[in-house]
Amino acid sequence: MLKPKKEVYQNRIELLQGTLDMLVLQTLQWGPQHGYAISQSIRGRSGEVLQVETGSLYPALHRLEKQGWVTSQWKQTESNQRAKFYRLTSAGKRQLLSQQARWSQIVSAIAGIMSPAASGSG
Repeated sequence: MLKPKKEVYQNRIELLQGTLDMLVLQTLQWGPQHGYAISQSIRGRSGEVLQVETGSLYPALHRLEKQGWVTSQWKQTESNQRAKFYRLTSAGKRQLLSQQARWSQIVSAIAGIMSPAASGSG
């Protein structure tokens, strides 16, 4: 699960199901990465708000690999450590586009509910 980095937040950030998968696929769109780099990328690009825990990341990566959306290969990291690097497949790119479209719909729908209605209904 994604959770806030800062201790100011007492509750976990609960995101819609599938959001972690979308974030991982998006991160891999920028190139192959190992698990730690994926989590650091999500953390950094979220302004240090989202922290993906190991217990959530690796099951997500295995699920994405099983779906055929990512592939993996063992390689050496820059620090000469052996790590599994994940790469987005063509099917993964198509899935990401689909998830991005769905995410846009959800964000728009939630914004419609949260914002005052221009038509005055509600």
